[in-house]
Amino acid sequence: MSGRCGLLFVVSGPSGVGKDTLLTRLEQICQGIRRCVTYTTRAPRPGEIPGLDYNFISERDFELMIERGEFLEYARVHGHLYGSPLTEVNAIREGGEDAILKIDVQGALMVKQRLPEAILVFVAPPSREELEKRLRQRYTDSEEDIRCRLRNAYTEMGQIPRYDYLVVNDEVEIAVDKLRSVIIAERIRVRDD
Repeated sequence: MSGRCGLLFVVSGPSGVGKDTLLTRLEQICQGIRRCVTYTTRAPRPGEIPGLDYNFISERDFELMIERGEFLEYARVHGHLYGSPLTEVNAIREGGEDAILKIDVQGALMVKQRLPEAILVFVAPPSREELEKRLRQRYTDSEEDIRCRLRNAYTEMGQIPRYDYLVVNDEVEIAVDKLRSVIIAERIRVRDD
């Protein structure tokens, strides 16, 4: 894959839609793609591994990174800061691999504005009812948090027309295959650059 600058895929979707599951599986079956680990000020959830799922840092350290211009994008989501490290995104792409960012809609649109060549993929639930069921099955959020996440999900889904691709996550393997198809299509697409 060397000799070419890698592509940048940005994957967004509501909390609980299954983005992590899809991306973990995608990395297992798709060569030449690496997930860029984002930074956050929230505490790790049970089972999350620092440096693999997120880089967990203090609010003060996050603010210092903002001041130094270290983020491609950053945003406050559900009361916590999240940001995509610019140097890691660049290193992956310059190494000839495709980078994948898993970020919220607000951040995705910021990336697209800053890097118009970024490919935006929205992962949607098969229904609102299924999304609520998935959020409740995580057992990590309070009732108030679940209601807030559902409200945000409906707002985020209103931004789907601003994305390049839509993948509905009804069955994991089918959704992973669709994501892989997006990557293959973008790799062979004729570009002006």
